[in-house]
Amino acid sequence: MSAPPTQVPRSARDDKPGRESFQSRLLRWRFNLFPAYRGSGARVTYIADDFREIRVKLPLSWRTRNYVGTIFGGSLYASVDPMYMIMLIHLLGPTYVVWDKSASIRFRKPGRTTLFATFHLEDAELDEIRNQTANGEPIDRTYNVDLVDAEGVVHASVKKVIYIKRK
Repeated sequence: MSAPPTQVPRSARDDKPGRESFQSRLLRWRFNLFPAYRGSGARVTYIADDFREIRVKLPLSWRTRNYVGTIFGGSLYASVDPMYMIMLIHLLGPTYVVWDKSASIRFRKPGRTTLFATFHLEDAELDEIRNQTANGEPIDRTYNVDLVDAEGVVHASVKKVIYIKRK
């Protein structure tokens, strides 16, 4: 599955992030306080109440700056690493095993400003996963996400392969 076309992230356009439930807000706070994620320098800015959308913000700061003054590649990757797996765990429920299997990142342009990533999962994708795993066989699903600046310019593209199996 491919990510939707790159667009200016909502968090860069306005201050109306959408609706969060207590559970999704609590998960957002936990992400932002968890030492491994916090170390990336990124912040989760929004998790939809139905867990079908997550937004991340990665500023250029002393914590994320590399030797040449741009956003460190490790921060770029770490900011997006767990999102699709976490979304699928919440959306598919406890009858599924969901694991990150592999990932790759393509650096397209140095990050010299705050970058944003938006993760989406649609009902059709969830239906496809349920159909393909109904027989108990595992599947791999590929997801793409771009880290973009406020103008929508892509600075890095990440491809994630997620292993999914019905228990």
